[in-house]
Amino acid sequence: MPFQKKYRRHAFMSKRIVVILGFLLATCACMLLVAQTKKSDNLKNSKKAMEAEISNTQKLLEQTRKNKNTQLQQISMLRQQIVNRESLITALNNELFSLEEELALNVKLLQELDKKLEYMKSDYAHVVYLVYKNRKMTDKFTFLLSSENFTQMFRRLRYYTIFANDVKRQVAVIEATQEEIVQKNTQITQFKNEKSLLLSGKEQEVRRLEQDRTEKKKQADDLQKKERTLAADLKAKQQKRKELDAAIKKAIQAEIAAANAKKQKAAAAAKAKSGSSATTASTTTASNNTILSLTPEEQTLSNSFANNKGRLPWPVAKGAKIADFGSYPHPDIPSVMIENKGIDILTEANVPVWCIFQGEVSGVMDIMGTKVLMVRHGEYVSVYQNMASVNVKKGDRVSTKQTLGTVAKVSGGSTYELHFEVWKNSSNLNPNQWLLTR
Repeated sequence: MPFQKKYRRHAFMSKRIVVILGFLLATCACMLLVAQTKKSDNLKNSKKAMEAEISNTQKLLEQTRKNKNTQLQQISMLRQQIVNRESLITALNNELFSLEEELALNVKLLQELDKKLEYMKSDYAHVVYLVYKNRKMTDKFTFLLSSENFTQMFRRLRYYTIFANDVKRQVAVIEATQEEIVQKNTQITQFKNEKSLLLSGKEQEVRRLEQDRTEKKKQADDLQKKERTLAADLKAKQQKRKELDAAIKKAIQAEIAAANAKKQKAAAAAKAKSGSSATTASTTTASNNTILSLTPEEQTLSNSFANNKGRLPWPVAKGAKIADFGSYPHPDIPSVMIENKGIDILTEANVPVWCIFQGEVSGVMDIMGTKVLMVRHGEYVSVYQNMASVNVKKGDRVSTKQTLGTVAKVSGGSTYELHFEVWKNSSNLNPNQWLLTR
């Protein structure tokens, strides 16, 4: 049976080639597409977060523009907005590059699919040709009835069934490949449209960036004319800030001293009652007001807080940092040195203040006309200053992101600012190293 031998040999080789090519193509495509899709999704999420930050900063900037006495805040917000827009443009460039890579990959895969389809069509045409050439033998009933015996008839029936199924399978694979090519073409068109939108968005951001830079320069030139007045005002605010920082440090030290005294008294009473020299419940002994004596539970909480360094949530859901931690010349009035023990966050009215980590409220105080809330996390303390309202009281256990109250207006101003600090015992820490990067 020459036709059977030809078809079997041809079908065997065709299957091997198609299976090998299909497996290699599918494996490479899946690996590349999964990696590229993950990269693309990360870039899109990054861009979306940056766009939200820009929108929020723009809203706060418009808020400061309504008041002529907030010029320093305006230029600070413009500076932040310029940084945000530069970051967004970088994110758009990265997304464009990733999109171009994905587009090139899909074009290459489309070319491979076209080759695969062309091969399968050629293979199918060859099978059809063999069927036509041996058409007398491919009539099912003639083919079966011409058998010499029952065994040959059974083999012919089995062969005919395999042949028919193979032809159907080839038709199905060809149709599936054609459908895949249509989908790939649609996807490529979508990528091209997305690329066009990204380019348009990038051009808009570049224009807005130039507008912000122009406005910032204008504001800076105007500030130079008022430098003497603004410098005097800033120095007065800095002096008040120093006095407030000293009061906060004194309150923290007093709280440490009181807690240590209470623990020592309890330990002495327990020792006297037992009449033994058993160790106290605290893990450390402190006779001064600078280091807190920790119980095992407090030590666990303290360790947990330390292990979350760099991952703690911001104390407000929406806001923009307008003053950073540390000692540095004012960026717009260089003659004034800034001494900031925390960070200042400009926000909107009625924005809730969140607790950055679980702990216990260790103090709610009115210091120099501003409401200050302190939450203890073992040997660490988070400080929330300039609160309009407070929902908790001293001794309350609080959880991460629990609402503590709302932000107040700045003294003598119309904007809303939260001053936030992080302490370890009686030492001040940089909050930027503890909070999530925004």
